[in-house]
Parts: sequence; structure tokens; C-alpha cells
Amino acid sequence: MDAENDDAQSYGHIPVMASRMIDLLAPALDADGPRIFVDATLGAGGHTELVARRFPNVRLIGIDRDDSALAIAQARLAEFGDRISFHQATFDEISEVLDAAGSPAIDAALFDLGVSSMQLDRAERGFAYAVDAPLDMRMNPDDDLTAADILNTYSHGELARVLSEYGEERFAGRIASAVLREREKEPFTTSARLVELLYDAIPAATRRTGGHPAKRTFQALRIEVNHELEAIETAVPAATDALRVGGRVAVMSYQSLEDKIIKREFATRTTSTSPPGLPVELPGTAPEFRLITRGAERPDEAELERNPRSAPVRVRVIERVERRDA
Repeated sequence: MDAENDDAQSYGHIPVMASRMIDLLAPALDADGPRIFVDATLGAGGHTELVARRFPNVRLIGIDRDDSALAIAQARLAEFGDRISFHQATFDEISEVLDAAGSPAIDAALFDLGVSSMQLDRAERGFAYAVDAPLDMRMNPDDDLTAADILNTYSHGELARVLSEYGEERFAGRIASAVLREREKEPFTTSARLVELLYDAIPAATRRTGGHPAKRTFQALRIEVNHELEAIETAVPAATDALRVGGRVAVMSYQSLEDKIIKREFATRTTSTSPPGLPVELPGTAPEFRLITRGAERPDEAELERNPRSAPVRVRVIERVERRDA
């Protein structure tokens, strides 16, 4: 049995571009002396296991908000003993986790964003629109807000904003009107009723060409429930700030809103702050980081064949080349 099939059968998740991600981080980890790697979205631990086996000098820090995912990863990675510490937290709490782990400076960090196969494939979590399930969508089941809460309590304007901003849904206003009308009859509790509403609210011509009519709405609800974009805007700069010289941060995005945030952050970090037009760069204005990937790297054909769910992924990697702390 190959590693990918073993991951799928044993852990319910095939780590995306696993070997390639480890190769991209290797220059930051393959060196003499202790190194620290943070998996900010640990999931089932597939990427972290590869790091642990390839780099025996690396100490590992795993972060995940989902207690069920953490339990799977802890069992999988038990053989590495005290080389790894596990932390139930959102990835925008990375600074607090690093302080708690006694590791304010790190050598590499990985963010594998979005919803995992484990979450998609567990119907009771409510992430997938293909099966009827409770409208939950919480990555941490202990959080308060659910997708049903949003549908049943948000105003028309609030709901339309969520669908438009986070789902890039053209018919956000029409869908919001339909939701408010239907929830007066009965509150929303399961996904099938919402999917039926979306089929009715979205014009037939769009349904024929725009993919599944529920895709954008479910994405928007999931992002709102889990505050995903706000977390990315906090977490990635925090991880980048924590890098030692030569350290790398790798981010795997699965939809355009995530990737835009990463692209903007990395562009800012790798751009000189010298005023334009000067013949030489002013002291202290050279960028402290450089891009390792030019543009966003995509999965190759072999990866797509192994793991079709990798199709949307965009990979960006940045490296610290200098440190000028105030």
C-alpha cells in the first residue's frame, strides 16, 4: 500500500503535495543543530510526520482547533515522543502557542488552509452540501456560532454581505431574501433545505455553467462561522515575524480570497521601502524576505491523479534573508 492510500484509509486524509511541501521547507530545516517546525494546521499530521522522519533534529509544534483532529494526530505521531507538542488553538493564536512552547523563534511554518478531507467526509459536521446534515460547519465544535445560527439570525444586509464577500456570490441579495422568507416558516436546521432553496434562488442559466449552486454559499458560511480570513490576516504575519534568518513560511490556499491575502502579505514583505527613483537603496530599506515560489505553485498531474482534492491548491513560500529588529 502506498503512503497516500495508507493516509486515506488510516487517517481519512491525504496530505496535499506532501513531498513537494517538505522539499520547499527543507533548506530551513536541513542543517546542523536543533530546528523548530510549526504545523499551524496540523489536521491528521501527514505533513508533520514527513518532517519528523526526514529531519531528526527538528522539534515539532502542532496546532489545530479541532479536538478530534488533534486526537488522530497525537496517535499517529506518538512515536516521536517529546519531540512534538500539541496545542488546541486557532492558528491566529500562533504567537501565544510559541510562547507557551518556549519557542518564540522558529525555522519553518506550514499553513494548509481551508477545510480538511476529514471534516468534509464527516456528514455530521455539516461542511459538505452533497449530503443532508446539520448546518454546523464549526472547525472547533466547542465554538458557539453555527451556520444555522447565521441563517436564522442575521439580518438581510448581514447575510448578503457574508455571501457576497466570502462566497463571491452574484445573487447574494436574492438568496438572503429567500432565506429570510423561508426562516419565517421554519428555522433552518439541515443542509438539504438550504440546498433546495439555492437551486430555486439561482437562475437556471447560472446553475448550468457556474458549478454546484451551493458551493459559494457553503464556502461563505464556513468562513463566517470560523472567522477564517481574519485569522489568516493575523496568523501569517505572526509566523513570518517569528522566523530566524533562513527560515521559511509555506502557505497552501484553496480559494481566491485566501490566496489574495497571502499574495498581498508576501508582496509587502519582499518589497523595498526605499522611495522610488533613487539611484541606490537607502540603508535599512532592503526587504528582509524573498519569495521562494514565483507566483503560486500548483499541483502537477501526478498529484492530481493521486489526490483530486488538491486541484484548487495554490502554494506560496517566503524566506527570511535578514533580520533588523528594532
